[in-house]
Amino acid sequence: MFDSTAFPITTRWPAQHPDRLQLYSLPTPNGVKVSIMLEEIGLPYEVHLIDIGKNETWTPEFLALNPNGKIPSILDPNGPDGKPLALFESGAILLYLAEKTGKFLSKDPVTRIETLQWVFFQMAAVGPMFGQLGFFHKFAGRAYEDKRPLERYRKESERLLNVLETRLEGRDWIMGDEYSIADIALLGWVRAIPTFYGAGELVGYDKLKNVPAWLARGISRDAVQRGLNIPARPQ
Repeated sequence: MFDSTAFPITTRWPAQHPDRLQLYSLPTPNGVKVSIMLEEIGLPYEVHLIDIGKNETWTPEFLALNPNGKIPSILDPNGPDGKPLALFESGAILLYLAEKTGKFLSKDPVTRIETLQWVFFQMAAVGPMFGQLGFFHKFAGRAYEDKRPLERYRKESERLLNVLETRLEGRDWIMGDEYSIADIALLGWVRAIPTFYGAGELVGYDKLKNVPAWLARGISRDAVQRGLNIPARPQ
């Protein structure tokens, strides 16, 4: 049987079901990528809330799993060749789970690499830019007298939304008819613009047609609804 105690993180967040994949997360735009994916694929897992408000990602136990000190992270007791696998970076986790289960990533070589292209687009552009927009529009950055950083991230976020608007013209999903990890990677971040960040008007979200329709399709999926609230935020 898998010995979860070999991983320091399980001493702080003990596994009640050590035979299941362990998810360490919080329902942020990055965190929900993995919870949505796990709900979509139906793989048994156990979730542990990591309270970033209490700096729990900077504890020695968490850093032993993820030296970058960010959520989400996973510990899969049934990794490749039956060996346990610890993994961080949400995009890498999506790719791993897709390959592990054969779901939401095409086996066609061209479609597969194009799907990963859009996952990397989210990781490299959408996440960092939208996150900075949120910081300067809603959080501590609001107090900065110099509004040039806000304008920088506002303009870039608006541009990225229009990249998605163009991509989704005539498509239900990022890759066309097939829902994929590209959609899962992007849903939480796009949803955050008009909701969590309250920045829809700032970036012209209401002027878009394809992006809001795509987001509504994604949000209507039962697995997405569940994944958006896993784990429950601390009260």
